[in-house]
Amino acid sequence: MKLIKLDAIDSTNDFLKGLVNKQYLENFTIVSAESQTKGKGQMGSVWVSEKGKNLTMSVFVKDSLTVLNQIYSLNIAVALAIVQALETFEIPQLSIKWPNDIMSYNYKIGGILIENSIKNDGSISSVIGIGLNINQITFDNLPKGSSLAVVVCNRQFDKHQILLKIVNRLKDNVVLLNKEPDLLWKTYLKVLFKKGVPMPFKDNSNKNFMGIIQGVSEFGKLQLLLEDDTTAEYNIKEIQMLY
Repeated sequence: MKLIKLDAIDSTNDFLKGLVNKQYLENFTIVSAESQTKGKGQMGSVWVSEKGKNLTMSVFVKDSLTVLNQIYSLNIAVALAIVQALETFEIPQLSIKWPNDIMSYNYKIGGILIENSIKNDGSISSVIGIGLNINQITFDNLPKGSSLAVVVCNRQFDKHQILLKIVNRLKDNVVLLNKEPDLLWKTYLKVLFKKGVPMPFKDNSNKNFMGIIQGVSEFGKLQLLLEDDTTAEYNIKEIQMLY
């Protein structure tokens, strides 16, 4: 495992993707940065992090997927690795909010962005971006944002220690991804945020409706039980949970 530490960078994902295109990288090569000027979230959103306080990192994983329909399973493996690592630090009420948010109680403490590349021979490599709020205390204009330090009453954490825990759990979960994917899914569904709870949602037409999360399809679509007892599936950004 190779770790590249940077002070400031536009995006750890972009930096790591550039390295992949220029040179051979060993599996689970990591890039971390004290500050990102153009941190990225899902669907072009921006990840903002206070310099030096949080964990901003990207991990190169190659040949973890054998077929394209496993892509969301990799998302599950990553999210679970973060939750499982944080459990060892006794972070309370951890869950995974579809599709890629790490939660403690009702607050977002982290997020994931996975960018996959398919080579001519059909092999798939992934650059996995992880942003985790660790020692940041203030979250101006982010009422649903929080950090490990906040949810456990101002305790300070060692970012490097958390990084190593996450990557070690990720290695284990990548093995399970191809050997026992059903076990990953079963574990994921147990920690899915608000699963089985009636919740308000808003669709792209700004229409509000009620639904109960039943699960997630193998292609990453959220499955909701609606008020008319039908089940519908939604892609990322098609709906927003109001909580």
